[in-house]
Amino acid sequence: MSSDTPNSRPDRTALYSRWQEPPTSMMTTRRVEMRRLADSMRIIIERLGATAAPTERLIDAADELARVALSFDQFQHGTEYEGFSEAANAGADPHASFEHSPFIGRAKPLSPPMRLQEIDGKVHGRVVFGSAYEGPPGCVHGGYVAGVFDELLGATQSLSGQPGMTGTLTIKYRSPTPLHTELHLVGAFTGTERRKIFTTGQLFAVSPNGDERLCAEAEAIFVSIDFTKFVELKEQRDRLEQERLGSPT
Repeated sequence: MSSDTPNSRPDRTALYSRWQEPPTSMMTTRRVEMRRLADSMRIIIERLGATAAPTERLIDAADELARVALSFDQFQHGTEYEGFSEAANAGADPHASFEHSPFIGRAKPLSPPMRLQEIDGKVHGRVVFGSAYEGPPGCVHGGYVAGVFDELLGATQSLSGQPGMTGTLTIKYRSPTPLHTELHLVGAFTGTERRKIFTTGQLFAVSPNGDERLCAEAEAIFVSIDFTKFVELKEQRDRLEQERLGSPT
């Protein structure tokens, strides 16, 4: 199995920075407002999970949100958006953004969101899961732990310089992962073997004094795919969305 270091790939630097924040030139008014709307929806999701609001307030809120939802009916909708939903799929695209990623997307209401940063050849993630992600009492559902690892290691495998898709993902749960607590994830690219890209990861709960407790570990193998395959998948998705929505091709 061979290995490469990300330092040998200076063309990736701009992409790493966009895991954290797109350049100012990409932050249009529309993008800022999409983020603001998503932030408001996250608050609603969090507060709605265990609210003590009276029934009358729930009725008012449901009516109000129904009106907001209907106000979008006059505009085309579906899954079309600019950018990529996953860091693993971006390749070396210099214009890549991840606003709609399910785990790092600032414009995705279902995203926690997680922040990613490449430091000394490893990918570090920081995230706090709210009440909406609860599994065991006071703890993050194991499925979300697996999902956040998939996102982290998807970004990590891009250190190989190749876009890829998840082949296998193995999670070892070491201790409960707490809600409402900063979690620190670390992903390492460990090498390649033909089309296989190997990665490992760890997830820690960070205490108020900065101590870290290991919650889970992961190993993942990604399979590199010609970037044109992702383009074909996007075209297929767009075509199916047009058909579903009755839009002209």
